[in-house]
Amino acid sequence: QVQLVESGGGLVQPGGSLRLSCAASGSIFSINTMGWYRQAPEKEREWVGSITSGGITNYADSVKGRFTISRDNAKNTVYLQMNSLKPEDTAVYYCKQAGFSSWGQGTQVTVSS
Repeated sequence: QVQLVESGGGLVQPGGSLRLSCAASGSIFSINTMGWYRQAPEKEREWVGSITSGGITNYADSVKGRFTISRDNAKNTVYLQMNSLKPEDTAVYYCKQAGFSSWGQGTQVTVSS
């Protein structure tokens, strides 16, 4: 069974940065595409971006140029570097492995002055 643990969220001012981490266990991490998602209050969960086993990344238009996904296969961890944060980025952020239905508990990101 896949287990995912997100961390690194917090309160940040508009224009600030945060780096989220997602530690995975229970699967062969290095061969799986990893995705980041977010869910704002009273909104559907949405895809933020993803990274393949080979390091190819894709991003939602709303975060392109501001967010960067990377991975460290030796640590079974994927990262989400978020720069130039906006209030509309406020959400609970989750990671997920492609091909598995498990979600972590998420980490709250709040962008506010």
